[in-house]
Amino acid sequence: MTKPTIGFIGAGHIGSQVARLAISCGYPVVISNSRGPETLAGLVGELGPGARAATAGDAAKGSEIIVVSIPLKNYRDVPVEELAGKIVIDTSNYYPQRDGQIPELDNESTTTAELLQAHLPASKVVKAFNHIYAAQLTTDGKPAGSKSRRALVIAGDDAAAKAVVKNLLDEFGFDAVDAGPLKEGWRIQRDTPGYGPRRTAEELRKDLAAARRYADQ
Repeated sequence: MTKPTIGFIGAGHIGSQVARLAISCGYPVVISNSRGPETLAGLVGELGPGARAATAGDAAKGSEIIVVSIPLKNYRDVPVEELAGKIVIDTSNYYPQRDGQIPELDNESTTTAELLQAHLPASKVVKAFNHIYAAQLTTDGKPAGSKSRRALVIAGDDAAAKAVVKNLLDEFGFDAVDAGPLKEGWRIQRDTPGYGPRRTAEELRKDLAAARRYADQ
């Protein structure tokens, strides 16, 4: 059975690492960045015949699943129409020193993934891959059932989309811990207990429960 194509909008640390995992599991990938397809020749050459470079619009159009891995301040640059009806994996984090102040995140009336979901009203956004150091994506995976297997959090409003991403995580070597809807994604944002350290599923669930809003820290 042919695996769905995974597109990438952003090919930085996280995006390129998830692309390596996807290729290793037999998924075709289409990669884009803000500087143009020709700047991705090195990465595409490394990834091999299952990968190609494209514009962001073409990557979105030619993929069933799309990973958005760009600085949060640029989220409005993500193509809208081309992603209608598709699963969009959001890896973003909010860093005011890089992204500038975003009032609705500062007052915690929304979350990073909800911002992207509002920008992509017809897409199914799932939060994932935002709380692991990029280098560990290709070193920490283990087969299902392995002792002390690392877990990663997902959050989303569409159950079927989350099931697809959970399966993807399992193929990549990680257990998935469902934090609930997108509005619960704050539980794994920067400066929360689960952000960064290696955790099993059980440990990660405790971290999510222990998370506190910035105003309460």
